[in-house]
Amino acid sequence: MSIDLDKPHYDQATYTGRAKHFLQLTNPLNILASDKELDEAKKIVTEFRKTRKMPPGYDEEKLWRTKYLYDSAFHPDTGEKMFAIGRMSAQAPMNTIITGCMITFYKTTAATVFWQWVNQTFNAVVNYTNRSGDAPLSKSQLLASYCAACGGALGTALYLNNKVKNMKPIYARLVPFAAVCGANFINIPMMRSNELMNGTPVFDTNGQRLGESKRAAAMGIGLVCVSRVLMAVPGMTLTPMVTNYATRRGLFCHYPLAVIPFQLFLVGLCVTFATPLCCALFEQRAAIAINSLEPDLQEQARKKFPKEKEFYFNKGL
Repeated sequence: MSIDLDKPHYDQATYTGRAKHFLQLTNPLNILASDKELDEAKKIVTEFRKTRKMPPGYDEEKLWRTKYLYDSAFHPDTGEKMFAIGRMSAQAPMNTIITGCMITFYKTTAATVFWQWVNQTFNAVVNYTNRSGDAPLSKSQLLASYCAACGGALGTALYLNNKVKNMKPIYARLVPFAAVCGANFINIPMMRSNELMNGTPVFDTNGQRLGESKRAAAMGIGLVCVSRVLMAVPGMTLTPMVTNYATRRGLFCHYPLAVIPFQLFLVGLCVTFATPLCCALFEQRAAIAINSLEPDLQEQARKKFPKEKEFYFNKGL
């Protein structure tokens, strides 16, 4: 059997291949799978890896669907079942609700504080759930990271809200996006601070572990920050702009509350496609040149893997 479940079904060297991969991985329907279905998917994938025999009643297409269901729920490094709302398949439905509320209820300080707090709490769960490596984060680190992320988002949002009071409505509508951008660069590194302090596992081409690299961790976290910000762009910029235009054209004059489902629909449409397409910007199995590793790891690498020029690590999502 030539199927290799340890590698993605699609070519990860091309953007198209990565996009197809993440469209399957972040499919919102995966979040509806029961624990029984997920455990069955894990059993099928585990047995196939051991035996290389096609399970009864399965063909190649069904096996890959099962593998993507398994990948959507189990952490690639620890193998543990991830918290449901922290999975990438929960991004579209959760972000539709949270983003829709952030850009709808932005006029009062109380609403701004509440929805930024909800968003950063959700982001903290996602960032922790999808961290790279297998080292746990202590409770004190987790609490400090969470407080820093929430503080950064709330501070940015309240400061900008104060600055745009006398500007056009469109500027006020874009404040949540600016706050989310700023918070991402705090939330992600903080929630993954253990990697920055202790390093993330790096491997050779054949999956043999070399050690832990802080430089690889910093690189991976930087790539995730960029993709997360770009992920937020369509839903949090296009939606306010379209809504602002529709409002000026009088679309909601007779039914002012219709703006809420209108925005939720636009956000949901944007998030559903922006999530996989932005995840696909960079390879999940990121590469780092041997010369970019720490000096001690470079020395180990040249002794243990003299032919290797690059090493690989899970950058996280």
